[in-house]
Amino acid sequence: MTQVSEKRFRVIATCPVTGARAGELYTSHGVVETPVFMPVGTQATVKAMAPFELVEMGTSILLGNTYHLSLRPGEDLVAEAGGLHRFMGWNRAILTDSGGFQVFSLAASRKVSDEGVAFRSHLDGSLHFLSPERSVAIQEQLGSDIAMCFDECVPYPSSPESSLRAVERTLAWARRCRKAHARKDQLLFGIVQGSVYAEQRIDCARRLAEMDFPGLAIGGLSVGEPHGEMYRILDAVMPFMPAALPRYLMGVGYPPNLVEGVARGVDMFDCVLPTRNGRNGTVFTSEGRLNIKNLEFSRDFSPLDPECDCHVCRTYTRAYLRHLYKAGEILSSRLCTWHNIHFLLRLMRRMRGAILDGTFPEFRRKFFSCFNDETRAELRLGKGGKRRKEEENAEGSASS
Repeated sequence: MTQVSEKRFRVIATCPVTGARAGELYTSHGVVETPVFMPVGTQATVKAMAPFELVEMGTSILLGNTYHLSLRPGEDLVAEAGGLHRFMGWNRAILTDSGGFQVFSLAASRKVSDEGVAFRSHLDGSLHFLSPERSVAIQEQLGSDIAMCFDECVPYPSSPESSLRAVERTLAWARRCRKAHARKDQLLFGIVQGSVYAEQRIDCARRLAEMDFPGLAIGGLSVGEPHGEMYRILDAVMPFMPAALPRYLMGVGYPPNLVEGVARGVDMFDCVLPTRNGRNGTVFTSEGRLNIKNLEFSRDFSPLDPECDCHVCRTYTRAYLRHLYKAGEILSSRLCTWHNIHFLLRLMRRMRGAILDGTFPEFRRKFFSCFNDETRAELRLGKGGKRRKEEENAEGSASS
């Protein structure tokens, strides 16, 4: 990889009503236009998709998983192959997560200390230890364009006390990651934690900003909390996220969450939702989610989404896709995943265009007037991100 330019991120336009931003993120493998959605390639592949297909859709950056790749095939093998880009045949940008979310989700087989996390592999039960230094070393061997600090993510709900302990540990680990990180061609982002406690989030963001990271992420949301709680925390913490840095909301990919995240000034998102839903026969459309398994589509010869220009919608019908799913054909997973990823990438491009054109508030209103889902009343928010209406029983969003 080439060394990262001193100019790492540039905000091109900002919506004066909402704070939504259009920008450019400079990496060793090209410029990433923001706001951007990053498909998740957990094991050096986006499930059901080939790299050239993702390029044709306009994917500029993927996410790889430190935990999974370190266990299989191992970071040494990936480094021997020339790094993750060459190993998987991908010449655009890659972000790797720290592995923190995965090891903390192994509640029954891990032990956390200030030094790091001891855990047993989900593959063979072998014992491993992941520390801030080890996480950084693995990501440097993988050779991603953007690496993430090792952090502690608490579940929802968590007590204020357990959340605060995780915040302090996350900050201590961020300092250790910063000290250990040596690659000049790789950006290292810090991660803001604090569960649903606004003051903890603000304090964490302030202290991370003092460490001079080239980007900051918001972790520990989209872990089961209602949409309204996510937006409340974003409203509280975003003013304390430096405007000159890219802002990354981790594990978020539900279309209304993307729109509302962008409205609050978030630049980057990732989630397994489009691929996981695609394999299960659920697709996104401009009018909401659609379950292709439903009997009503057995003789529906219309496209998944008449407003979509992807290859799937131009070529195949709902009836055919339902047939593939019911028949257990692999092509069902491929085509539904193809459409879902394209849908989210196109949504991000349209939002970027609206920000540049000065029409983002109108785009936002039109989106929610069309996207009919259980949470629509909660998701329609007013100026400055303040809620006008919020339903009590909001559905939690999927996490990565």
